[in-house]
Amino acid sequence: MSDQDRPVRVAVTGAAGMVGRRVVEALLARHYHVTGLTRQDADLMDARATDAAFQRVRPEMVVHLAARVAGLGGNLATPGQMFYENILINTNVIEAARKAGARKVVAVGSTAVYSDLVPLPMREDDIWLGPPHGSEAPYGNAKRAMLAQLEAYKLEYGLEYAYATLTNSFGPDDKFDEKHGHVMPSLISKFHRAIINKEDVTIWGSGTPQRDFIYSKDTAAALVTIMENGTGAINVASGRETSIRAMVELMAEIAQFKGQILWDRSKPDGQALRKYDISRLSALGFVPHYDLRAGIAETFDWFSRNVGSTRR
Repeated sequence: MSDQDRPVRVAVTGAAGMVGRRVVEALLARHYHVTGLTRQDADLMDARATDAAFQRVRPEMVVHLAARVAGLGGNLATPGQMFYENILINTNVIEAARKAGARKVVAVGSTAVYSDLVPLPMREDDIWLGPPHGSEAPYGNAKRAMLAQLEAYKLEYGLEYAYATLTNSFGPDDKFDEKHGHVMPSLISKFHRAIINKEDVTIWGSGTPQRDFIYSKDTAAALVTIMENGTGAINVASGRETSIRAMVELMAEIAQFKGQILWDRSKPDGQALRKYDISRLSALGFVPHYDLRAGIAETFDWFSRNVGSTRR
């Protein structure tokens, strides 16, 4: 993997998170020298602490996953905090990586950067077309700023980069926050709780919006592929759209849920449709291995054994 016949040093921020854990596993399987950075290692909102951590590691490559993230509810509840914390984290990490001598940063963005004005399927060249959707604007704008920083650093410092615009990723070790979490993990927790308590499940919106979901193991494989061969902005998605209603019905089937599913139409739906062009990712040779059923089944089983078991 290197001219010196030694493992390339890779730092992974957010290594304790859902995708971070899978990325570390995937990199180790490919014999990289991996250092996972978590909140215990450094507060990435603190520039000095971030610099110190990167000087210790001296990575050649960086996979930057750390972020303040939330679902629709969290984005609406804490827009200022969402913007501020992500700006600090991203700015500090990219600057620290540069100062530590990294040659490439793979920064994980979000498809929240895309506007409703972007024609479908959404293509990477249209990231700057129109404002991000209002429900995710603070988070989306912070992620756009990260891309702007990477572009500027490439021009001035020659820092190579790839910018992964990641769709809804899910899997074990997620934050199963029913109030502020992303739709998939929050629903897994809701269904499990409803089964234990013999309750119905209430879900925000109408169920009509369509989303692209990608399992965390596929996400990790895609990011390693991008680290090795990708450059610039690259959509990371499965290429398959599913309505929230169809996803909920599939989850209910997998969980063997017997109660009623109630739709709270007083709550917002978010964007009606997210569909992504994944030709850049596909051109690198990436093919997802998990379909939605397999990913939900593994995640629900993991949740039941590791988190939901405390409810019994």
